[in-house]
Amino acid sequence: MKKLFLYLFLIISSASFAQDKAEIKEFFWGKSDKYKTATTIPEKWKNESAVIIYKYEYYNYHKFGASVTYTSAIRKRIKLQDQAAVTEFSEFSYKDKFYSNKGMRSLGRGTNVVGIKIVKSTGKEIDVDIEKNAKEVDKEKKIAIANLEIGDIIDFYYYSVEPFKSIYEFGFEPEESPLGDVYPTMAMKLAFDTENDFFVNFNTYNGAPELKEIPTKNSDERKYELNAKDIEKNEFPRWFLPLAELPCYKFQVFFARSGKFEKRADAFLSNSEKVIKKTVSKEDIFNYYDEKFRPDGSLGVINDFLKGKTFASDEEKIREVYYYTRHMFFTQFIEAFIISDATKFYALSVYSNPIFFRTEESFVNYFMEFLKKNNYDYDIIVATPKYNGSIDDLLIQKNVNVLLRVNTKTPMYLEYFSPYTSADQFNYNLENSKAYALQVAKGKKVVDAVNVNLPASTMQDNVSKINSLVTISDDFSGLKIKKESSYFGHLKENEQSDKFYYFDYAFEDYAKYGTKSVIEYVKNKKDKERYGKEIDAVVNKLKEQQKEAFKKATAEEYDFEIDDHKFTIKSTGRFGKKSPLIYEEDFAIKNNLIKKAGENYLIEIGKLITSQVEIDKKEKERKNNVYMVYPRSFENEITLDIPAGYTVAGLDKLNKKVENETGGFVSSATVSGNKLTIKAVKYYKNYYEPNSNWNKMIQFLDAAYQFTQEKVLLKKN
Repeated sequence: MKKLFLYLFLIISSASFAQDKAEIKEFFWGKSDKYKTATTIPEKWKNESAVIIYKYEYYNYHKFGASVTYTSAIRKRIKLQDQAAVTEFSEFSYKDKFYSNKGMRSLGRGTNVVGIKIVKSTGKEIDVDIEKNAKEVDKEKKIAIANLEIGDIIDFYYYSVEPFKSIYEFGFEPEESPLGDVYPTMAMKLAFDTENDFFVNFNTYNGAPELKEIPTKNSDERKYELNAKDIEKNEFPRWFLPLAELPCYKFQVFFARSGKFEKRADAFLSNSEKVIKKTVSKEDIFNYYDEKFRPDGSLGVINDFLKGKTFASDEEKIREVYYYTRHMFFTQFIEAFIISDATKFYALSVYSNPIFFRTEESFVNYFMEFLKKNNYDYDIIVATPKYNGSIDDLLIQKNVNVLLRVNTKTPMYLEYFSPYTSADQFNYNLENSKAYALQVAKGKKVVDAVNVNLPASTMQDNVSKINSLVTISDDFSGLKIKKESSYFGHLKENEQSDKFYYFDYAFEDYAKYGTKSVIEYVKNKKDKERYGKEIDAVVNKLKEQQKEAFKKATAEEYDFEIDDHKFTIKSTGRFGKKSPLIYEEDFAIKNNLIKKAGENYLIEIGKLITSQVEIDKKEKERKNNVYMVYPRSFENEITLDIPAGYTVAGLDKLNKKVENETGGFVSSATVSGNKLTIKAVKYYKNYYEPNSNWNKMIQFLDAAYQFTQEKVLLKKN
């Protein structure tokens, strides 16, 4: 009987799934498909690699009791016009099953359905048998499309259904995208369906068409569409922010069952789910954050830290409290988290009452308490990274970053910490942008929101300084490099996160603040010995990973292989933008940069300033404006020991100078005794350059790249 029941269940389930697949196929390619016979493209796009005849994005949000079902889908019908496009679309990959990470728990496994058909130039349609052709590779299904040719049309869809439970408020991931694609698009449609309790924030920008509401028979249901035609392809060059200037849309759907949950929602909601929220006003900002942030937390550990200490200024005091707070509520527990993940030892158990700041909100509230109790005037800054566009176009709460601005003689901006944050600089994506300042009365209550401009940093703030001592091996088979790298300002942030492992900063903080490592809390001798061995094994493994990662990063800087790499971190640079990250490296370069020329040797000395940006012909024809991360400068000094019995020729090509209002590259080469000293500086002056200045940037970028191609000749005396 059990076998019969299971057999019947499998038959019914398989039949139901097959029916679902048939319905999905009908949804995209059925009788209502207006593009099933569309095969021709405009003459103006005949030389494009591919043309999207039709692009369709679909989203559906549905609830039934505590159950929520989220459906997302995309279809593209594409004409392939060269071999590059044929190659790109000759393979598809997807996961047919997945577990939902939304809501309280999954109702079951999510399902992805894929459909692919080929339309040959003769008009013949080939429906790809997904089940037959899909192969399991690395937990993914991969489909190779055989016999795809130039002139074919590939028409495919992905359809994903994700069920989950949610009895509270829940925000779906925002969707933010330019209208266009890397290929031109003849027509596109974005459609989504919602119902009661689903709130929608949606708007279009930079000339994109508006969203239209489609009438429905049921007042509880809502349908929306955005349609666009004749969309030129998007260029996505380096140093560009698509959402800042390309036609685009942004939207987020938020689920809230009642007014109680609406108030708790991490979103700027409209007053009714029947109304699309298109803009977020200063009043919306004020209302959302009015009760969000409140001074909160016990300052006992801070007061103990401050006992007996004196400071030269308010800024110094706040700075030191910030770093102490970063340790006590953040870096102090990083080691325990890592050990718990890597061993059977639940390391957090060694702390009696650990308080770990997991969110921006917990940090802001706690530091507000400190500022209030110490009578410091401060504001809460609400900003959005520049890649989201201006704060004037803010729509999605998830795109907000919050800072504290302490109104000392020199205002200080404090942000939720990472192990590397500084008390005197903040996220570079927020710099030099408009923001809102939430003004706080009597240190505790938000009373108003005003517009402010956040400060900028300069190329003098964000500097890398690299000094390299270079010696040539006795047999001229390679070079040995002793290199010291120093990074200031924002330039050290990526270096820190790439190069550091927890032991580089956690133990620095233990020593600085007199706190203990995890193993020091373990009292039992046997446990201490056993866990100590496990922790040592974790650290040794991570140090090997760090060693390999460090070597790989340095090799990528130069764009060639290196050997015998060693490194030492001399300063972590974790306590202020003027406190540099400094590390030393020793490594060898074999056979890459030395070429024998009779009894002389050519040295590709220019490559030692590391690889530089090469602007190819296509990039030179740039149409977009230029968005830099921040102003910055790169200083290189290379000292080459000239081997006995040789002199250096060809220095004139190492002396370059190209400077203008966008930036510059300046280099020089001099010989003193047996030392060849090369100095090179490249710098970017601004955050933004209009497209009209692109050619000026190319001038110094080309000069820097050309420097890497230069050689010197070691002439035998």
